[in-house]
Amino acid sequence: MKNYYKACCVAILLAVIAGCANTKPNLPPAASAWKNAGPSVLVKSYKMAVSDQIDINVWKNPELSLSEPIRPDGKISMPLIGDVRAVGLTPEELAAKIEAKLASYVKAPNVTVILTSLQGHAFLSRIRVTGSVTQNISMPYHQGMTVLDAILEAGSVDLYADANNTKLHRRTKKGSAAYDIRLKDIMEEGDMTTNVTLMPGDIISVPERSF
Repeated sequence: MKNYYKACCVAILLAVIAGCANTKPNLPPAASAWKNAGPSVLVKSYKMAVSDQIDINVWKNPELSLSEPIRPDGKISMPLIGDVRAVGLTPEELAAKIEAKLASYVKAPNVTVILTSLQGHAFLSRIRVTGSVTQNISMPYHQGMTVLDAILEAGSVDLYADANNTKLHRRTKKGSAAYDIRLKDIMEEGDMTTNVTLMPGDIISVPERSF
């Protein structure tokens, strides 16, 4: 009888272990592909930064219109009104600021600001890898990057990594989200189920094993 109960306990334990092993990982929605990636997934409204190229169009006043990058001091230089600070503003906010300053010289100025080249978004979109890896790293985002690409850039995991409990942290329009990455399965077994495509600003965190 004792052996019967012992066998039952072992069977139940094995079933629990098997059930845990087959638990589906929490993955990002399939629609969250790199084709939809961009600064809009990171911030509600893009604030301009140094080196961003902008076109400023003053309606019916082409002599006041210009196209130039934002200077290292965060400003642009406009005819009539001189230097105007642009860093930290949205294009709409900068347009309103220029309109207010031009109102002393132009009747009912109508200003449009268009971003033609975004350089400041590069920091927002960087991919970070932290934790039990050879080197904690922050790297530029490139379309089509996967979790494995980022881990290899970090020099792979170290000896103390609990690789199958890796997390992918992502900011979405609904707030922060964390997804399961089974890094050991990816690297040792070739199971690419959790080798998801990255998006700008993603953070990969590899924990240490608890001994």
